[in-house]
Amino acid sequence: MNRRFVPGAFAVSGLLPKTPTAAVVTASYAPDFERCRLLCETLDRHVSGAAHHYILVEHRDVALFRQLETDRRTVVDERDLLPRWLRAFDDPLSLFRRRVWLSLKTQPLRGWHVQQLRRIAIAAHAREDVLVFCDSDVAFLKPFDCTAFWRDGKARLFRRDGVLADDGHDEHRIWSHNAGSALGIDPSPTSVHDYISTLIAWRRDTVLAMCGQIEKVHGRDWVEVVGQARKFSECMIYGRYVDDVQDGAGHFHGSEEFCRVHWTGEALSDDEFRRFVAGMAPEQVAIGMQSFIGTDIGRIRRLIGLD
Repeated sequence: MNRRFVPGAFAVSGLLPKTPTAAVVTASYAPDFERCRLLCETLDRHVSGAAHHYILVEHRDVALFRQLETDRRTVVDERDLLPRWLRAFDDPLSLFRRRVWLSLKTQPLRGWHVQQLRRIAIAAHAREDVLVFCDSDVAFLKPFDCTAFWRDGKARLFRRDGVLADDGHDEHRIWSHNAGSALGIDPSPTSVHDYISTLIAWRRDTVLAMCGQIEKVHGRDWVEVVGQARKFSECMIYGRYVDDVQDGAGHFHGSEEFCRVHWTGEALSDDEFRRFVAGMAPEQVAIGMQSFIGTDIGRIRRLIGLD
């Protein structure tokens, strides 16, 4: 596959096809394998309107995740997505418990950085019109149709308006600033919008245009540009590209979150878990239990009725 983007070669085509195709995209890694298996089971049970499901993993995890492949689910090796000069190693600073991605062209990157790069890079590999991003620690509890992500030929861009103007969002403001730098946006008009959530969608042609914009501005591979700042968010880069570079072309905004996520804190007890599910908003169809919190996957399976 020719991964290289040609600066300026891609542009948003305007309206989506009358019946767009969609793919679900999940970036994962070996410690989250059982969570990803649960996602696949619930996705297959509840989600419609997606032609394919791509699972993006590091090269050494490909064989493990191949167990999840079907005729509509493909495991994609990051070596087919990212440049070969970005290589993964066991990190001696963590007593070899963690991985670090090293190159002469980027900062040292962790797994969560590279997962973000994979999500961007899949646009040059997939052929579907709309990419629906879903983390591997998500489980669907209700029916969901991916057509919720397009309307009148436009794709839904998740955006929380004005929240970065409030206190307590320092890290998100850094991500937004670095997104603007990558895109070549004048730093003075700082964005106050937040684009980060779980279960969101991007237009594939827009992602390609975004990568072309980064390479046109900097004259370097977009992976090199983004990886020069270790504090970045792929959602911020895409959101700011759509709103600040393309003036919203081909998109409409939505602030409702389709997935209720337990972001921080302790693992939930059975009763707390039931209350968490009961507290889902009407539009929410899935839950996310951040894997680093340590909620037992067997407990989740039992409480949602799969065991």
